[in-house]
Amino acid sequence: MKLSFYILVLAASVAWSQPVTPVEPALAEIAATRWFQQSAISPDGSHVAYVEALTAPGKSAIYIRAFQGSGAPVRITAGDGKTACDEESVAWSPDSKQIAFLSDCAKADQFEVYLAPATGGPARQVTHLTGLLANPHWSPDGKRIAILFTENLPHRAGPLDPVPPDSGVMESKIYEQRLAVVDIAAASSRQISPANMYIYEYDWSPDGQSFAVSAAQGSGDNNWWIAQIYTLSATGGELKPVYKPGVERQIAEPQWSHDGKSILFIGGMMSDEGSTGGELYQVSAAGGGEARSLTPGINSSVADFSWPKDSRYLYFSEHYDGGSAVSQIDPTSGQTERMWQGDETIFTMDGGGVALSADGKKSTVVRSSWDKAPEVWAGPVGRWSKLTQANEDRLPLWGEAKSLHWNSDGFRVQGWLIYPKKYDPSRKYPMVVSIHGGPASSMKPAWPKPGFNATLLSQQGYFVLLPNPRGSYGQGEKFTTANVKDFGGGDLRDVLAGVDEAVRTAPIDSNRVGVTGWSYGGFMTMWTVTQTNRFRAAVAGAGIANWKSYYGENSIDQWMLPYFGATVYDDPAVYAKSAPIEYIKNVKTPTLVVVGDRDGECPAPQSYEFWHALRDLGVKTEMVIYPNEGHRFHTPAHQKDVLVRMIAWFNENLK
Repeated sequence: MKLSFYILVLAASVAWSQPVTPVEPALAEIAATRWFQQSAISPDGSHVAYVEALTAPGKSAIYIRAFQGSGAPVRITAGDGKTACDEESVAWSPDSKQIAFLSDCAKADQFEVYLAPATGGPARQVTHLTGLLANPHWSPDGKRIAILFTENLPHRAGPLDPVPPDSGVMESKIYEQRLAVVDIAAASSRQISPANMYIYEYDWSPDGQSFAVSAAQGSGDNNWWIAQIYTLSATGGELKPVYKPGVERQIAEPQWSHDGKSILFIGGMMSDEGSTGGELYQVSAAGGGEARSLTPGINSSVADFSWPKDSRYLYFSEHYDGGSAVSQIDPTSGQTERMWQGDETIFTMDGGGVALSADGKKSTVVRSSWDKAPEVWAGPVGRWSKLTQANEDRLPLWGEAKSLHWNSDGFRVQGWLIYPKKYDPSRKYPMVVSIHGGPASSMKPAWPKPGFNATLLSQQGYFVLLPNPRGSYGQGEKFTTANVKDFGGGDLRDVLAGVDEAVRTAPIDSNRVGVTGWSYGGFMTMWTVTQTNRFRAAVAGAGIANWKSYYGENSIDQWMLPYFGATVYDDPAVYAKSAPIEYIKNVKTPTLVVVGDRDGECPAPQSYEFWHALRDLGVKTEMVIYPNEGHRFHTPAHQKDVLVRMIAWFNENLK
């Protein structure tokens, strides 16, 4: 009851009128940015389709234009073109003449599959379903479309979204995401995967007779970490096991080889569904064999891959040294060549990759960095030309970013140091260290999005250090797995060594340094202030204070087993070893704590436990719980409020 009352009180507090501060111009610049969600190239390489977010929250639009960018883009929609809808997930037909896409124009918040001519014209609805649809893909013969379908799902799926509020008798209602196949001519669909299995990803076989899928039983949000690879007949039936990874490896993006004899996938230590990194593997589609790495010992992390139908080469994008890269590999010989690398973020959909034509000679990608707002680009890999000019007027209102490297425990660690916007080398500046989430992730240059983002502290006169400590992507699996059973140990040493390097490199006042982060970065913030008094202020976003209680509170406990080696019931000591609450009496640092009240990944009681302890111990602290928010905030007012509060806290305690 006390926690519920506190949520209500603080829910009212977020409506306080925020005074106009120097951060307003940067917020306006971000608000004016146009964002792209997907870019897809036709198999013949003649046209590019892309999805652009609209100003109305949760709405998006699809456009098609020629590969060379000549002529105006053509809007593809299932609506009248005037009413805003959510239209996304473009899939080109094999003959490049049509696109399939999802739209909720017929009924708000209910996707259906539509087909439209690539040249424009009326769209035709081919499904009439109730529930969540995702990820349409054409069969090789162009007569069917596969779709992921969660029947009767009452809300958007995903661990980052708000979990339903708890009330009444607790039960585990599982909505299984199944594979369905749509017969285009008949406009009919049928679910073909077993009702007791959750399908995460899939790929048509080259002959269109079967699928490769990643799947697991039970809760979809929780069991991605134990998913296995199976094959499934295109007519339905039981799943046939192909590959079961060990506990130390997760799988992503199963795809068939050209000859249909093997399945390729990304395998590695991954802490978040959708945040992919590892090595590229191949396993026999018949099952029973060992998986073979095609990129053994690679000094990067494979983020996404594609094997174009008419290309001898397979292409994969990478997290690499704090930036991105694209390489090609001949799967037969194993010969690999780096095609491009850059200090930026690239993606086509869901966070990674390059979309390629059937021959692999043309591609499209969305590119973004701290200097350049996102745009769609097209061309041969690494030789892209800008296809859109949506953000030509956007200007960075934050300072220059420089890549730093330093040594820590035998590792060569990378991080980004963002300089104050109005930098004067004769002055000393405060600095804030921002630790990314994951931990299996990577801080790469990208145009800031609305919400919790320490980059904007640069505009306030701060240096901002963004380290990629051990556990991050970008330096191979040995580096990514180096924090197993050691959360907060070696990675904190990496961060502190990075602070030393930044102070050595730039005019930073070592007595005015703060620390912040979200998710795993929120845990690292809580942990850091219990281990050292070096930081003068801290802001912990969606953090984890007590790994022992967290195990029983969060909705995705399966992610913890690869990192801790056992459940909390079997080895509580390894969880206590990294729990900030165990060392709470060491804290002297003023700490702001923020979290969403319906966060299933890092539940609000974790933040409450940390704040409660600081309050009782007389440490300067404040806590804000945002109503109806999950791990990722969706409400624009909350996105702004959490950022402004973070900046105000550091201004108050560091300046």
